[in-house]
Amino acid sequence: MENYFGSDPQYIKNKDVSTEEKNLAVIMHLSILAGILIPFVGLLIPVVIWALKKNESPYIDDQGKEVINFIINIFIVGIFVAILCIIIIGFILVVPLALFMIIAPIVAAVKCGNGIYYKYPFIFRFIK
Repeated sequence: MENYFGSDPQYIKNKDVSTEEKNLAVIMHLSILAGILIPFVGLLIPVVIWALKKNESPYIDDQGKEVINFIINIFIVGIFVAILCIIIIGFILVVPLALFMIIAPIVAAVKCGNGIYYKYPFIFRFIK
């Protein structure tokens, strides 16, 4: 593996990642955006792809875990922000959370399209 961005392990490019693997990873990341319009699609698509391909591809296994961890984190933070909306403070956090939920998967999809092992920033990894 080559690291094109210094020592940051967030951006490690693997030349051995096939086009199919890249495309599946892009679909997994962008499906999060589909989940905004159609509930549960953003979770269902990556889980199905990951479950079917995780034993065949270390890249799909890694990115599938990353997408699922991102969804879990957004769900937990979303609940926390909703509770904080009761005391009005949460309304300040809604826009940054929404922007992160939209922008981060797009960045991840672009990186995965280039075969980079992408790691979402600021999330806790429940599935390792």
